[in-house]
Amino acid sequence: MQLKNYQNTAIKKLLTRSKELLEQSGEKKIIFKAPTGSGKTIMTAEYLKQLVDDREITTPLAFIWTAPRKLHTQSKEKLERYYEDSRALECSNFEDLTDKQIDENEILFLNWESINKKNKNTIVKENEKEFYLGKIIENTKEEGREIVLIIDESHHHATSEISQDLIRDIAPRLTIEVSATPIIQSPDEIVSVPLEDVKMEGMIKKSVILNANFKNILSGDSLKTALADGTDIMVLEEALKKRAEIAKTYKKEKININPLLLIQLPDRKTQQEDRIKDEIVRYLKDKHGVTTENGKLAIYLSEEKENLANIAKNDQETEVLIFKQAIALGWDCPRAQILVLFRDWKSLTFSVQTVGRIMRMPKPDMGHYPKEILNHGFVYTNLANIEIKEDMARSYVTIYTSQRIESYKNIKLESVYRLRQREKTRLASMFIILFLDEAKKYNLEKKIEIKGQKVELSFISGYEADSVDLLTKEEIKSDIKIDTKNDVDLQKLYDFFVRNNLSPFYPEDRSIGRVKEAIYYFFKMRLGMEYVDHFAEIINIVLSPKNIQHFMNVIDSTKEKYIAETQKRDEKLQKLSDWELPEMLNFGGNYTEMKAKKSAMLPFYYDNKWKTEEAFIKYLEKSDQIEWWFKNGDRDATFFAVPYVENGKTKPFYIDFIVKLKNGTIGLFDTKSGNTIKDAREKSDGLQEYLKKHKGITGGIVANTNSKDFSGRWMCYEKQGKDLNPYDFSNWELLEI
Repeated sequence: MQLKNYQNTAIKKLLTRSKELLEQSGEKKIIFKAPTGSGKTIMTAEYLKQLVDDREITTPLAFIWTAPRKLHTQSKEKLERYYEDSRALECSNFEDLTDKQIDENEILFLNWESINKKNKNTIVKENEKEFYLGKIIENTKEEGREIVLIIDESHHHATSEISQDLIRDIAPRLTIEVSATPIIQSPDEIVSVPLEDVKMEGMIKKSVILNANFKNILSGDSLKTALADGTDIMVLEEALKKRAEIAKTYKKEKININPLLLIQLPDRKTQQEDRIKDEIVRYLKDKHGVTTENGKLAIYLSEEKENLANIAKNDQETEVLIFKQAIALGWDCPRAQILVLFRDWKSLTFSVQTVGRIMRMPKPDMGHYPKEILNHGFVYTNLANIEIKEDMARSYVTIYTSQRIESYKNIKLESVYRLRQREKTRLASMFIILFLDEAKKYNLEKKIEIKGQKVELSFISGYEADSVDLLTKEEIKSDIKIDTKNDVDLQKLYDFFVRNNLSPFYPEDRSIGRVKEAIYYFFKMRLGMEYVDHFAEIINIVLSPKNIQHFMNVIDSTKEKYIAETQKRDEKLQKLSDWELPEMLNFGGNYTEMKAKKSAMLPFYYDNKWKTEEAFIKYLEKSDQIEWWFKNGDRDATFFAVPYVENGKTKPFYIDFIVKLKNGTIGLFDTKSGNTIKDAREKSDGLQEYLKKHKGITGGIVANTNSKDFSGRWMCYEKQGKDLNPYDFSNWELLEI
């Protein structure tokens, strides 16, 4: 699979620090902190592969992977698939260790329950056969192997005490705790994956919105919601309406995804939980026609399982799932987008783990969608006692919603933003044009032979032999027959050829199709051979021993040109000719309500980061010339930006404030103070260049002459950036609005 940028960065950090710690004496610990949905298991799998492949590590390594309940089984299956071709590491269960030791580059997968000493039936109990964990660890170390311990998702099941006991008993050379909320104390290193990076890659949703359209108030860690007064049925009805709205949007956008609503019951089993479940099942049937019989309702409980087959498929028919946390640990369904928690939970501490099931994007390769409703998860609850303590949850869980004022009239500003370049990891249609250009430069049509060309067996066996890893499980025979007249066989050989020439691009179907299409176009435009009429002939020509290297050469040079072109495009900004203030903005627990009558978004929420901005807002609020003001953000096309040039590269400058004056003029102002003024020279030039090109708009860098308490005059800079001086306001203009 194609790893994301943040994944490669994290793996590199893990590997570098691990090598450093392995060179030191004693037992070492690393915390690998990564958000839910970031691909923790895949990152860890690749890290372990690179660890055992590294030639600088001379000590043989054996591995133990621990996880709660059945999660270790799921992890084992994921890693087995990941190592299927490379065979870099062997994945084993305890009963597989017939030689009573963990071999070099072998991972032993265990669940927490099996190594808890309080349970007498566990694998840690000594026995006459000497087939218990302690003896296996002893044998492994006697063979000269160091043990690396991976503690996966420890927060779900293991207390700090249990994990410390485990580390003491195993005495690993290196411990890696993998979690979104780790518990190990005093680690030697912490490697973290920023939540924002995972969002930027489109792997997870932009945020999870709590009780949309209901007033929420956060005081300290405690959250009060207006929906707390509602009944369970009222909460469910709000969630069902949101699911229908999301489903309608997917359909309108022609995206084949059926959003799933999750109803999560507490883990405890009492008559109260049974009563609630029965009431919900009856209501879904009577009011919405959602039943287990028609496949629209699924149930995932220890005593009842209904309609779970293929439920994770994006277009599967199930609309609602009732489940419990304990039963479904490690279960992933990326199309899940709405979570319902009823009052019978009594109290809840919100964390990223709580909303983890609705964080993932259903198609991470596609990333975020143009319609914002599809980029967020939604939680509905009538819980009276909600706490938000975790820092990550405070920024990710949206508890406040701000709406654009009704009196707002369109302003249609020209804005810029940087487009996320998916072409870096997969091929776009541009590849076809570049291929035809490269084929012409290479003189491909004159170098290849057309008549009497056929695929030969020697080519196939020779090609496969290039990758020994792929032949590990294969029995190679000398009497294999390839039917070059069979279109299906030819197509498979052709796909195999293209797939093996795609690196460094991910060999997904669309990218394979681009290369095949490029070759078909070449035959049509240069040789007059239509794909429909000459399918078999074209493939035989391409894959024949006399021609194959020529096509590989052109594909290779095209990939180089393609990479260079995408890098150029990455530096270009996209234009938006009619940007408007967003209709709605969502905010997390890091924001608080700030009284503001003239804000274009009400209520106005602020993170209290910058005193200069707060002071400027107070200045704007006092003005009788202002119709409204908007505090701008700093990301993607949602917010307004002007282009500016820094170090030869064009970048987006997200202005702090957009102000609408009563006379119709638009003001663009960016607040600075002290030394930050001199850092704004290039941005100031970009803003002034923008103002020259657009009539009816004014603005500039603004600062107060008294940066300590902002009691001085507000000044605006409108001249060249090179003359911008933070200590001299003589060439600034007094701001009068």
